Amino acid sequence: MNGVQRQRLLWRTAFFALFVLAPVLDLFRLDLTQGHFILFGMPWTLGVRDVGSIEASINIIVRAFLPIALIIGTGVWLSWRYGRLYCGWLCPHFSVVEAINSLMRRASGKPTIWQREPLPESQSDGVRIHPRRVMWLPVAVTVLFFSLLWSVSLMTYLLPPIEIWTNLLTASLTRNQFVFIGVATTLFVIEFTFARHLFCRFGCAIGLFQSLVWMGNRKAMVVGFDRERAADCASCDASCEHACPMRLQPRRIKRKMFTCTQCQQCVQACEHVNRPAGKQSLLQMVEGQCALDVSDRDFGRRPEVPCGCFHRDAQAESGG
Repeated sequence: MNGVQRQRLLWRTAFFALFVLAPVLDLFRLDLTQGHFILFGMPWTLGVRDVGSIEASINIIVRAFLPIALIIGTGVWLSWRYGRLYCGWLCPHFSVVEAINSLMRRASGKPTIWQREPLPESQSDGVRIHPRRVMWLPVAVTVLFFSLLWSVSLMTYLLPPIEIWTNLLTASLTRNQFVFIGVATTLFVIEFTFARHLFCRFGCAIGLFQSLVWMGNRKAMVVGFDRERAADCASCDASCEHACPMRLQPRRIKRKMFTCTQCQQCVQACEHVNRPAGKQSLLQMVEGQCALDVSDRDFGRRPEVPCGCFHRDAQAESGG
């Protein structure tokens, strides 16, 4: 695991913990019993009761429109520059996707049920995974655990968390609570088992929003391919494609990478493939003018790649 992946693991772990603990700690939730949001332990209302029309209007702008505009504006700016950065570095759903991918590959040799052929047991990037059917048990336990955790966590964003967790641990859930958690857990089990990638690619509104904004910026950060060294790929088994949690082909044009989450696992795989030969990765994160080679090829153009877009070792630069 390189430095980028260690940082990403830290960010994803911290955000997943925040996702679960935020309502418990009253950091943020919508309490349906009180009829308003709670933010950092304080009630967050529009403040329109028992005040004049002017003050009510100001409160609506300050407490509703401005926060929403700030969140959307920040999301647009990040997506414009970095694409699905939230998905790859923070999203608690994508963290579950990656965990199940890893376990399912150890059970069947395939990261998803829908993969046609098993991935190589020994890869060019040094990955060695020998599938064992006994690993299906951890897959089932993981799917059930995260499905239940997601269901309970979502309910705590709407109802008092202490009540929900206490009722769950003491097996005293109310009928409505039991039905909600039971149905939601069942749906998550189905989604995590069969359709987690389909949801990320086509069903997640936040993900699609990021992708659409990202596609509008030809110079946004993207996985770049050092085409001058394309011959070095001849002896590789496409380890970069095997590493991608979204099952994409990182060397393709930007349009084909529409759902890229910027997780950079393909870059890490390429680093490991080239490290024994003392060479730099053919896949590197690029932006600005360097990104045009990926985005402009969508339209049949062949832009000139500026010097310095890719870090190359001295031997490769000298043609040795």
